[in-house]
Amino acid sequence: MAHNKRWAVLYTCLTTRAIHIEVIEELSTSSFINATRRFIALRGPVRLFRSDRGTNFVGATDCMKIDAINVEDATAKKFMDSNRTVWLFNSPHSSHMGGVWERLIGVVRRILESMFADIRGDITHEVLTTFMAEVSSIVNSRPLVAVSADPECPTVLSPAMLLTQKPAEEGQYLSEISVKDMYKAQWRRVQCLSDMFWKRWRTEFLQTLQQRKRWPTKQRDLRVGDIVLMIEDDSQRNNWPMGVITELFPSQDGHIRKVMVKVSRPGDSELRSYVRPVNKLVTLIECEDQC
Repeated sequence: MAHNKRWAVLYTCLTTRAIHIEVIEELSTSSFINATRRFIALRGPVRLFRSDRGTNFVGATDCMKIDAINVEDATAKKFMDSNRTVWLFNSPHSSHMGGVWERLIGVVRRILESMFADIRGDITHEVLTTFMAEVSSIVNSRPLVAVSADPECPTVLSPAMLLTQKPAEEGQYLSEISVKDMYKAQWRRVQCLSDMFWKRWRTEFLQTLQQRKRWPTKQRDLRVGDIVLMIEDDSQRNNWPMGVITELFPSQDGHIRKVMVKVSRPGDSELRSYVRPVNKLVTLIECEDQC
């Protein structure tokens, strides 16, 4: 059986922080142009591209008749303000200048590499492309900021909401998926891989939101009215439970280590309250002092 390598091109919006992944068959200018054309056909025209100085990127700008400018050029601002499509390259050997996209690429790539290293058997092109679409959906469901502090409507703004202009809802699944489904029908394998990615991505993403400070450092205790994200091990894919702190439970030393959180879940007619330790909560918006 012949085995062919595949690569993925990750596009991210510098405004909404949404991502889009395209699968290509080779690291060539031609493949990258096709991927970019598919991206533009789905997402619309792009005014400005930014990237490092990959050779396939540089070659693509010539074939696609896109103006490519170096970051050190004095005319950069003039090109960016025009209505033409501009490709802005970072200076050589400066990957740190692309921190916005490098951070997303790094987390996604680490998870995918570890997953594929443990997978036995072949993955078809159809399974891979569908799985990459699911990965984009999972990453785009991550919370950016709370829309409202109202406990009756604790909605989280996500890149997916900015793209679809629709409120986030829990994902709809065809049936329960387990590891045993990995080697059954192709669609079951995709869903199994997606669930594996979701668990890894959710863990690694939440770690970037939680601040870890040394115990001697004085920290702000949670307060009533704070908007928090709940860390739940059994949460379904693309579900980020968010709530408002309604009650505090001080310890003997006066610090807050347990709180009551009021949560509104999709499909529930009533609000539910849960007692959670502070290490299972991620603060999204801090309440004002007068709350």
